[in-house]
Amino acid sequence: MGKISSFFSLIALSMLLCITPALSYDQPSVNLGFTSYLDGGPPAGPGVYFTEYLQYYTADDFQDLDLDADLDVWISLSQLIYQSNTPILFGGKWGLDVIVPVVSLDCDPLPDNNQGLGDLLIGPFIQWDPIMGENGPIFMHRIELQTIIPTGKYDDDKVLNPGSNFWSFNPYWAATLFITPKLTTSWRIHYLWNGENDDPGRGLDDAQAGQAIHGNFAVAYEVLDHQLRLGLNGYYFKQITDSELNGDKVPGKEKVFAIGPGAVWHIDQNNHLFFNSYFESNAEQRTEGERYTLRLVHHF
Repeated sequence: MGKISSFFSLIALSMLLCITPALSYDQPSVNLGFTSYLDGGPPAGPGVYFTEYLQYYTADDFQDLDLDADLDVWISLSQLIYQSNTPILFGGKWGLDVIVPVVSLDCDPLPDNNQGLGDLLIGPFIQWDPIMGENGPIFMHRIELQTIIPTGKYDDDKVLNPGSNFWSFNPYWAATLFITPKLTTSWRIHYLWNGENDDPGRGLDDAQAGQAIHGNFAVAYEVLDHQLRLGLNGYYFKQITDSELNGDKVPGKEKVFAIGPGAVWHIDQNNHLFFNSYFESNAEQRTEGERYTLRLVHHF
Protein backbone atom coordinates (compact mmCIF):
# COMPACT_ATOMS: atom_id res chain seq x y z
CA MET A 1 0.00 0.00 0.00
CA GLY A 2 2.95 2.36 0.69
CA LYS A 3 4.18 1.98 -2.88
CA ILE A 4 0.71 2.83 -4.19
CA SER A 5 0.55 5.94 -2.02
CA SER A 6 3.99 7.14 -3.12
CA PHE A 7 3.14 6.52 -6.77
CA PHE A 8 -0.12 8.42 -6.34
CA SER A 9 1.72 11.37 -4.79
CA LEU A 10 4.05 11.60 -7.75
CA ILE A 11 1.18 11.38 -10.23
CA ALA A 12 -0.92 13.86 -8.33
CA LEU A 13 1.78 16.51 -8.53
CA SER A 14 0.60 16.99 -12.12
CA MET A 15 -2.75 18.39 -10.92
CA LEU A 16 -1.49 21.61 -9.35
CA LEU A 17 -2.16 25.29 -9.11
CA CYS A 18 -5.51 26.72 -10.06
CA ILE A 19 -5.55 30.05 -8.02
CA THR A 20 -5.38 30.76 -5.11
CA PRO A 21 -2.23 29.85 -4.01
CA ALA A 22 -1.28 26.81 -2.24
CA LEU A 23 0.53 23.80 -3.48
CA SER A 24 -0.59 20.24 -2.77
CA TYR A 25 0.07 16.74 -4.05
CA ASP A 26 -3.39 16.39 -5.61
CA GLN A 27 -5.52 19.28 -4.32
CA PRO A 28 -5.96 22.39 -6.48
CA SER A 29 -4.55 25.69 -5.33
CA VAL A 30 -7.04 27.52 -3.14
CA ASN A 31 -7.17 30.66 -1.01
CA LEU A 32 -4.59 29.97 1.65
CA GLY A 33 -3.33 33.31 2.90
CA PHE A 34 -4.54 35.62 0.14
CA THR A 35 -7.14 37.29 2.37
CA SER A 36 -6.85 38.26 6.03
CA TYR A 37 -7.80 41.44 7.91
CA LEU A 38 -11.27 43.02 7.74
CA ASP A 39 -12.37 40.28 5.35
CA GLY A 40 -16.05 40.47 6.28
CA GLY A 41 -16.89 43.44 4.07
CA PRO A 42 -15.62 45.87 1.43
CA PRO A 43 -13.70 48.84 2.87
CA ALA A 44 -15.71 51.56 1.10
CA GLY A 45 -19.22 50.19 0.59
CA PRO A 46 -20.90 49.36 -2.74
CA GLY A 47 -19.17 49.92 -6.06
CA VAL A 48 -16.39 48.48 -8.21
CA TYR A 49 -13.15 47.20 -6.67
CA PHE A 50 -9.90 46.10 -8.27
CA THR A 51 -7.45 44.03 -6.25
CA GLU A 52 -3.99 42.90 -7.28
CA TYR A 53 -2.31 40.11 -5.31
CA LEU A 54 1.29 38.95 -5.48
CA GLN A 55 2.21 35.82 -3.56
CA TYR A 56 5.50 33.91 -3.24
CA TYR A 57 5.57 30.35 -1.91
CA THR A 58 8.73 28.32 -1.30
CA ALA A 59 9.28 24.83 0.10
CA ASP A 60 11.86 22.05 0.12
CA ASP A 61 10.01 19.71 2.49
CA PHE A 62 7.63 17.26 0.78
CA GLN A 63 5.86 15.57 3.66
CA ASP A 64 5.20 11.81 3.37
CA LEU A 65 6.97 11.71 0.01
CA ASP A 66 10.57 10.63 -0.52
CA LEU A 67 11.46 13.47 -2.86
CA ASP A 68 14.48 15.78 -2.88
CA ALA A 69 13.26 18.93 -4.62
CA ASP A 70 13.08 22.70 -4.23
CA LEU A 71 9.80 24.40 -5.08
CA ASP A 72 9.32 28.10 -5.86
CA VAL A 73 5.97 29.54 -6.96
CA TRP A 74 5.02 33.12 -7.86
CA ILE A 75 1.32 33.85 -8.25
CA SER A 76 -0.31 37.06 -9.46
CA LEU A 77 -4.07 37.43 -9.07
CA SER A 78 -6.07 40.18 -10.73
CA GLN A 79 -9.49 40.49 -9.12
CA LEU A 80 -12.51 42.55 -10.15
CA ILE A 81 -15.45 42.86 -7.73
CA TYR A 82 -18.79 44.52 -8.23
CA GLN A 83 -20.75 45.17 -5.03
CA SER A 84 -24.29 46.33 -5.75
CA ASN A 85 -26.45 48.49 -3.50
CA THR A 86 -29.52 46.31 -4.14
CA PRO A 87 -30.71 44.04 -1.29
CA ILE A 88 -32.04 40.61 -2.34
CA LEU A 89 -31.99 38.32 0.74
CA PHE A 90 -32.59 39.41 4.34
CA GLY A 91 -31.06 42.77 3.48
CA GLY A 92 -27.99 41.22 1.82
CA LYS A 93 -26.79 42.90 -1.38
CA TRP A 94 -25.68 40.91 -4.41
CA GLY A 95 -22.28 41.10 -6.03
CA LEU A 96 -19.92 39.31 -8.42
CA ASP A 97 -16.29 38.33 -7.96
CA VAL A 98 -13.93 37.41 -10.87
CA ILE A 99 -10.27 36.42 -10.41
CA VAL A 100 -7.66 35.78 -13.13
CA PRO A 101 -4.40 34.13 -11.95
CA VAL A 102 -1.00 34.07 -13.60
CA VAL A 103 1.39 31.44 -12.26
CA SER A 104 5.16 31.05 -12.52
CA LEU A 105 6.63 27.91 -10.99
CA ASP A 106 9.87 26.03 -10.69
CA CYS A 107 10.48 22.71 -8.97
CA ASP A 108 13.98 21.40 -9.54
CA PRO A 109 14.40 18.60 -10.67
CA LEU A 110 10.75 17.88 -11.64
CA PRO A 111 9.54 18.85 -15.15
CA ASP A 112 7.17 21.81 -14.96
CA ASN A 113 5.02 23.83 -17.32
CA ASN A 114 6.91 26.97 -16.33
CA GLN A 115 4.41 29.83 -16.43
CA GLY A 116 1.02 30.79 -17.78
CA LEU A 117 -2.57 31.55 -16.94
CA GLY A 118 -4.11 29.67 -14.05
CA ASP A 119 -7.73 28.61 -13.66
CA LEU A 120 -10.42 31.30 -13.66
CA LEU A 121 -12.45 31.90 -10.47
CA ILE A 122 -15.98 33.26 -10.58
CA GLY A 123 -18.33 33.72 -7.65
CA PRO A 124 -21.67 35.45 -7.08
CA PHE A 125 -22.00 36.64 -3.49
CA ILE A 126 -24.29 38.28 -0.96
CA GLN A 127 -22.81 40.99 1.29
CA TRP A 128 -24.67 42.18 4.38
CA ASP A 129 -24.30 45.73 5.68
CA PRO A 130 -22.33 46.06 8.94
CA ILE A 131 -24.20 45.72 12.21
CA MET A 132 -23.53 49.04 13.90
CA GLY A 133 -22.98 49.92 17.56
CA GLU A 134 -22.50 53.14 19.48
CA ASN A 135 -18.82 53.33 18.56
CA GLY A 136 -18.93 52.01 14.99
CA PRO A 137 -19.33 48.64 13.28
CA ILE A 138 -19.63 45.46 15.34
CA PHE A 139 -20.00 42.67 12.77
CA MET A 140 -20.06 42.26 8.99
CA HIS A 141 -20.16 39.17 6.79
CA ARG A 142 -20.59 37.71 3.31
CA ILE A 143 -21.36 34.40 1.56
CA GLU A 144 -19.90 33.58 -1.87
CA LEU A 145 -20.54 30.60 -4.17
CA GLN A 146 -17.13 30.41 -5.80
CA THR A 147 -16.34 28.10 -8.72
CA ILE A 148 -12.89 27.29 -10.10
CA ILE A 149 -13.05 26.79 -13.87
CA PRO A 150 -10.28 24.72 -15.56
CA THR A 151 -9.15 27.32 -18.09
CA GLY A 152 -5.46 27.35 -17.09
CA LYS A 153 -2.43 26.11 -18.97
CA TYR A 154 -2.17 22.32 -18.66
CA ASP A 155 -0.03 19.54 -20.15
CA ASP A 156 -0.41 15.96 -18.91
CA ASP A 157 3.25 15.32 -19.72
CA LYS A 158 4.31 17.88 -17.12
CA VAL A 159 4.48 17.22 -13.38
CA LEU A 160 3.64 20.85 -12.53
CA ASN A 161 1.03 22.96 -14.32
CA PRO A 162 -0.54 26.42 -13.87
CA GLY A 163 -3.97 24.83 -14.52
CA SER A 164 -5.59 21.91 -12.70
CA ASN A 165 -7.67 20.40 -15.57
CA PHE A 166 -10.70 19.86 -13.31
CA TRP A 167 -13.61 21.87 -11.93
CA SER A 168 -13.84 22.76 -8.24
CA PHE A 169 -16.66 24.26 -6.19
CA ASN A 170 -15.27 26.31 -3.29
CA PRO A 171 -18.00 28.34 -1.49
CA TYR A 172 -17.15 30.31 1.64
CA TRP A 173 -18.43 32.42 4.52
CA ALA A 174 -16.29 35.45 5.48
CA ALA A 175 -16.83 37.61 8.56
CA THR A 176 -15.23 40.31 10.71
CA LEU A 177 -15.98 40.88 14.39
CA PHE A 178 -15.03 44.21 16.01
CA ILE A 179 -14.10 43.13 19.54
CA THR A 180 -13.40 46.81 20.24
CA PRO A 181 -13.28 49.72 17.75
CA LYS A 182 -9.53 49.03 17.34
CA LEU A 183 -9.31 45.25 17.83
CA THR A 184 -10.77 42.98 15.13
CA THR A 185 -10.82 39.31 14.27
CA SER A 186 -11.70 37.96 10.83
CA TRP A 187 -12.21 34.57 9.25
CA ARG A 188 -13.06 32.97 5.93
CA ILE A 189 -14.28 29.34 5.97
CA HIS A 190 -14.37 27.32 2.72
CA TYR A 191 -15.74 23.95 1.67
CA LEU A 192 -13.95 22.42 -1.32
CA TRP A 193 -15.40 19.87 -3.75
CA ASN A 194 -13.23 18.73 -6.65
CA GLY A 195 -14.37 17.31 -9.96
CA GLU A 196 -12.69 14.59 -11.99
CA ASN A 197 -9.53 15.07 -14.02
CA ASP A 198 -10.12 12.96 -17.14
CA ASP A 199 -6.58 13.45 -18.45
CA PRO A 200 -4.13 13.05 -15.55
CA GLY A 201 -1.48 11.42 -17.72
CA ARG A 202 1.06 8.84 -16.53
CA GLY A 203 -1.09 6.04 -17.92
CA LEU A 204 -4.12 6.87 -15.75
CA ASP A 205 -7.67 7.19 -17.04
CA ASP A 206 -8.96 9.58 -14.39
CA ALA A 207 -8.21 11.03 -10.98
CA GLN A 208 -10.24 12.96 -8.41
CA ALA A 209 -8.94 14.86 -5.38
CA GLY A 210 -10.84 14.42 -2.12
CA GLN A 211 -13.13 17.00 -0.55
CA ALA A 212 -11.67 19.41 2.00
CA ILE A 213 -12.34 22.25 4.38
CA HIS A 214 -9.99 25.21 4.68
CA GLY A 215 -9.97 28.70 6.10
CA ASN A 216 -8.07 31.91 6.79
CA PHE A 217 -8.08 33.70 10.15
CA ALA A 218 -6.62 36.97 11.42
CA VAL A 219 -6.47 39.24 14.45
CA ALA A 220 -5.42 42.89 14.07
CA TYR A 221 -5.06 45.99 16.23
CA GLU A 222 -5.25 49.55 14.92
CA VAL A 223 -1.98 51.14 16.08
CA LEU A 224 -2.41 54.35 14.05
CA ASP A 225 -5.95 55.73 13.80
CA HIS A 226 -7.45 55.04 10.35
CA GLN A 227 -3.97 54.31 8.96
CA LEU A 228 -2.21 51.17 10.22
CA ARG A 229 -3.23 47.82 11.69
CA LEU A 230 -0.77 45.16 12.87
CA GLY A 231 -1.61 41.60 13.72
CA LEU A 232 -1.37 37.84 13.26
CA ASN A 233 -2.76 35.89 10.31
CA GLY A 234 -2.98 32.22 9.48
CA TYR A 235 -4.69 29.44 7.58
CA TYR A 236 -5.69 25.80 7.93
CA PHE A 237 -6.40 23.11 5.34
CA LYS A 238 -7.75 19.60 5.98
CA GLN A 239 -8.84 17.01 3.44
CA ILE A 240 -11.91 15.11 4.69
CA THR A 241 -12.53 12.39 2.05
CA ASP A 242 -10.21 10.05 0.15
CA SER A 243 -8.82 10.92 -3.24
CA GLU A 244 -9.34 8.45 -6.09
CA LEU A 245 -7.30 7.07 -8.98
CA ASN A 246 -9.18 5.19 -11.71
CA GLY A 247 -12.14 5.06 -9.33
CA ASP A 248 -10.16 3.43 -6.49
CA LYS A 249 -9.71 5.21 -3.16
CA VAL A 250 -6.16 6.10 -2.17
CA PRO A 251 -5.08 6.36 1.49
CA GLY A 252 -3.66 9.60 2.85
CA LYS A 253 -5.29 12.99 3.33
CA GLU A 254 -3.70 16.42 3.11
CA LYS A 255 -3.41 18.77 6.06
CA VAL A 256 -1.46 21.93 6.91
CA PHE A 257 -1.48 24.79 9.42
CA ALA A 258 0.26 28.17 9.07
CA ILE A 259 0.59 31.37 11.07
CA GLY A 260 2.64 34.56 10.91
CA PRO A 261 2.69 38.36 11.30
CA GLY A 262 1.03 40.86 8.99
CA ALA A 263 -0.14 44.42 8.52
CA VAL A 264 -2.58 46.57 6.57
CA TRP A 265 -1.93 50.20 5.62
CA HIS A 266 -5.07 52.23 4.96
CA ILE A 267 -3.64 54.69 2.45
CA ASP A 268 -7.02 56.41 2.22
CA GLN A 269 -10.65 55.28 2.16
CA ASN A 270 -10.34 53.89 -1.37
CA ASN A 271 -6.84 52.36 -1.26
CA HIS A 272 -5.50 49.69 1.10
CA LEU A 273 -2.23 47.73 1.12
CA PHE A 274 -1.97 44.36 2.92
CA PHE A 275 1.17 42.36 3.76
CA ASN A 276 1.00 38.85 5.21
CA SER A 277 3.62 36.21 5.98
CA TYR A 278 2.93 32.57 6.83
CA PHE A 279 5.09 29.75 8.18
CA GLU A 280 3.65 26.28 7.73
CA SER A 281 3.71 23.36 10.18
CA ASN A 282 1.98 20.02 10.86
CA ALA A 283 1.76 19.26 7.15
CA GLU A 284 0.68 15.84 5.91
CA GLN A 285 0.71 14.60 2.31
CA ARG A 286 1.79 18.02 0.99
CA THR A 287 4.64 20.49 1.03
CA GLU A 288 5.59 22.46 4.14
CA GLY A 289 7.10 25.87 3.51
CA GLU A 290 6.72 29.65 3.71
CA ARG A 291 4.29 32.03 2.02
CA TYR A 292 4.37 35.83 1.56
CA THR A 293 1.48 37.88 0.20
CA LEU A 294 1.22 41.51 -0.94
CA ARG A 295 -2.28 42.79 -1.77
CA LEU A 296 -3.44 46.18 -3.07
CA VAL A 297 -7.17 47.03 -2.98
CA HIS A 298 -8.60 49.98 -4.93
CA HIS A 299 -12.21 51.23 -4.87
CA PHE A 300 -13.27 53.22 -7.92
